[in-house]
Amino acid sequence: MVVAPPEDGRKPLSFLALLKGGRAFFLLPLIALAGVAAGYGHYTDPGPLPKSEIFVIPHGNAARVTNALQEDGILSQTWSSGVFFRMAAYLTHRQGQIHAAELAFPAHVSMAHLLDILRHAQPVSHSLTVPEGLTAKRIAVIFQKAPVLHGDTPDLPEGSVFPQTISYVWGTTRASLVGRLQDLMKSHLQAVWDGRDQEALDGLINSPEELLTLASLIERETSVASERPQVARVFLNRLGLGMRLQTDPSVIYGLSNGLGTLDQLLTHDDLLVAGPYNTYLQSGLPPGPICSPGLSSLEAAAHPAAGKMLYFVATGHGGHNFAETLGEQNQNVRSYREVRSAPH
Repeated sequence: MVVAPPEDGRKPLSFLALLKGGRAFFLLPLIALAGVAAGYGHYTDPGPLPKSEIFVIPHGNAARVTNALQEDGILSQTWSSGVFFRMAAYLTHRQGQIHAAELAFPAHVSMAHLLDILRHAQPVSHSLTVPEGLTAKRIAVIFQKAPVLHGDTPDLPEGSVFPQTISYVWGTTRASLVGRLQDLMKSHLQAVWDGRDQEALDGLINSPEELLTLASLIERETSVASERPQVARVFLNRLGLGMRLQTDPSVIYGLSNGLGTLDQLLTHDDLLVAGPYNTYLQSGLPPGPICSPGLSSLEAAAHPAAGKMLYFVATGHGGHNFAETLGEQNQNVRSYREVRSAPH
C-alpha cells in the first residue's frame, strides 16, 4: 500500500508504521471490507461444474460433504474454496440443514446457489412400474434391477404386489417399496371384496384370497378390460357346475415353475402333466394366484357379467368369442383357426 508524501517534505510512513502509529483504526476496516468484497464475489461467482448433472450428497459432517462436492467437480478443488464453503455453510446455518440426498445441480452453480440446493431442493425422483399380470418372480427382477434402491428384494408371495407405477428417491429400500405396493394390494382387495356381488359369488368364491386367485386367472386370460366380467362369468359358471376350469395360463404357471411363460407353445402333452395348477386335471380353483392382477380384473371377479357362458376362445383379431354350448365353442374354434391360417 503506497501512502502519499506529506507536504512538508518528510518521508512517507510505511504500512507497518501506520499500524504502529494507531492509524490502523482507519485502515483495518478498509482491509476487512476488501476481504468481505472478495469473499462475496467467491460466494456468488459461477462454479466449475461444466454441465448440469445429478449427484448423491452423502451423509456425514461438513468436511465429508465438502470433499464430495470437490470430487464431483461442483466446488473448486482448491484448499481455499473448501475452507470458504465450510465457513459460508456455518455462517448461513440458520437457513436450514444440509441434506444427504440425490440432487440435480445446474452448470456453473455458484456457492450461494449450491447451499440453497443442498438445503431446500427436492430430491431427484425415480419411478418403478409393475405391469399388470406379472408373476412374483418377474416382479422381483424389476425391483432388483431398479436404480438407487438399497437392500435386497424380499420374498414375494404370488399376487401380493399391486401393479402400479410408484415413485421413490435415492436411499429408499427395496423392502419398503415392496411393502408399499403390498399394502396397496391389501387395501384394494379388501375394498373390492367388501363391495362384491354377493349373490353372484355365493358358494363359489368364499374369501378375498379366492377372489384374488380368480382375478389372476382373468388377468392372464385377456387384456381387454371390457370382456373381463364375461371371463369371470365363464369361470364361475364352470365352478357352479363342477366343470374343470381348463385355463391355459394356470397350466403354464405350473410348468414354468412360477415364471408364467414358456419357451414354446403349450402342447397337448403339456395338458397331461399332473400338478396343482393343471386345471385340465384338477377341479376348482388352483391353489393360489398365478400373477398380480390389476384393479380391473379384481372388479371383474367381484362383479361378473350375467349369462350362461361356459366357453371362450380368441377371435384372432383381439378379444374373445363366448359360447354357452360346446357346439358354439367348436364353431368359434374353427373361425379362429381360419383367421390364423389366412394369408396376411
